[in-house]
Amino acid sequence: MESASVAVGHAEEHHGPPEAHQSSRIDRQTLGILLFIVSEVMLFGAFFASYFFLRVVVNPPQWPPAPFELPVAVAGMNTAILFSSSFTVHYALESIRRGNRNGMILGLAATWLLGATFLFIQLNEYVHLGFSARDGAFGSIFYGLTGLHGAHVFVGLVLLTFANIRAWRGHFGPEPKDHLGVEIPGIYWHFVDVMWIIVFTTVYVL
Repeated sequence: MESASVAVGHAEEHHGPPEAHQSSRIDRQTLGILLFIVSEVMLFGAFFASYFFLRVVVNPPQWPPAPFELPVAVAGMNTAILFSSSFTVHYALESIRRGNRNGMILGLAATWLLGATFLFIQLNEYVHLGFSARDGAFGSIFYGLTGLHGAHVFVGLVLLTFANIRAWRGHFGPEPKDHLGVEIPGIYWHFVDVMWIIVFTTVYVL
């Protein structure tokens, strides 16, 4: 009788839906940031569609249309600064994977400084451009597109700030599950860098 009751109790433990199993190929945090980036690509896509629609409809003899002028050299230098930060954040991740904590700390700190420098130069560019978002359709789409990216840089700097603090406190390790706090912000930062290259090429070069 007792064995029957134990068997019944054991069977009751399996009632309901089966337990969720985590994929062995990708962890939930990485999958989450990748899905978030997909949604952000769609957001930027809407802004790019507006930009190209405006350019085709206006069809001026020159672009940007007069009297707008963009500091291409300054933006190009800023692009190089932000692009170089992808190498430093990658260096930080590879360092902690090899157990090199000092390299990780150096890479994260350099990435934060480069990102902050980029944002400062962009804000300084806004101050000296000579036009605002209220000056015509071009002014609106220019500030909308570059400002959207600037907001993403700011979010990336916030993530990197927490990563730097945790790095100084010794929170990360060489095991994959122990350095997600470096890898996740790194994935987001690479997205920010790639998106700026597209923005720079589209707005300042083409």
